[in-house]
Amino acid sequence: MTAALDVRGLKTHFFTRGGVVKAVDGVDLSIQRGRVLGLVGESGSGKSVTGLSILGLIDLPGRIVEGSVRLDGQELVGLDRDAARRVRGRKIAMIFQDPMMTLNPVLRVGTQMSMALRAHEAISSDTVRQRSLAALGTVGLPAPEQCLAAYPHQLSGGMRQRVAIAIALLHSPSVIVADEPTTALDVSIQSQILQEMQRLCDQTGVALVWITHDLAVVSSLAHDIAVMYAGRIVESGPAEDVLAEPRHPYTRGLLDSVPGEAKPGEKLAQIPGSIPALIDLPPGCAFRARCGRADRACETMPEIVDLGGNRSARCVHPLEAA
Repeated sequence: MTAALDVRGLKTHFFTRGGVVKAVDGVDLSIQRGRVLGLVGESGSGKSVTGLSILGLIDLPGRIVEGSVRLDGQELVGLDRDAARRVRGRKIAMIFQDPMMTLNPVLRVGTQMSMALRAHEAISSDTVRQRSLAALGTVGLPAPEQCLAAYPHQLSGGMRQRVAIAIALLHSPSVIVADEPTTALDVSIQSQILQEMQRLCDQTGVALVWITHDLAVVSSLAHDIAVMYAGRIVESGPAEDVLAEPRHPYTRGLLDSVPGEAKPGEKLAQIPGSIPALIDLPPGCAFRARCGRADRACETMPEIVDLGGNRSARCVHPLEAA
């Protein structure tokens, strides 16, 4: 079966006066329709740039220097601006972290949904209204008629995020890339949106790439996980297996750092140090300065190791299976 989204060897670099920032440095991802891929890592690991690269939204001084992004078999890297616009929004969509940064504050929700629809289709006003109301109803918004007439500032944060999701769904895309869309929301609203996204994937067959640093979100939503560090995927596999039995020391460190894992009064675990500057990465494994298992062998860049069971890790000394 052809993957809805297949990314191979993707490299996105930013060419600055201080040097080349290798924000994405050889990323491989694949996701089937109806499944959720959790892209996990600390801030600065390259997750958001990966998402923007998939949609071709990289601005200068950045550019995709190498790799392939195939959407339902169609190559996206190298498309001219007009061709990319015909694909973006219709076949692949993105949900950003802050809907107030993507929704126009001076236009009503209905107007913005109409613009999104008519950017790709010549349809009547009645059809626009019907499809907009259907999309708002799909994401569980109460009183969709009132929502269409409202301005973004008249809606709560959770409602604005649902509007952003509804806009992404207007053309029934094959793939949606969601860049930490629930980070700024309270826990109850976050839970509701996660449930809606699970239901939408099941019912519509859309493939969802969920970018997050929150492992709790991934554990309840994703079918598969790709852990990213310093521009590279360091571990990937089925979510249940990766979370229950991590094989890369970085993944283990992320799990140990979750506050809920500590006993009351106990000092919270943490990964020492921070992600190195991507403009001047050390030779070999980028994680070795923070890793308790590092030795001389880690001074050479490790290859991806096939661990079996659709799992892999980029590590010279992967953690042993239980």
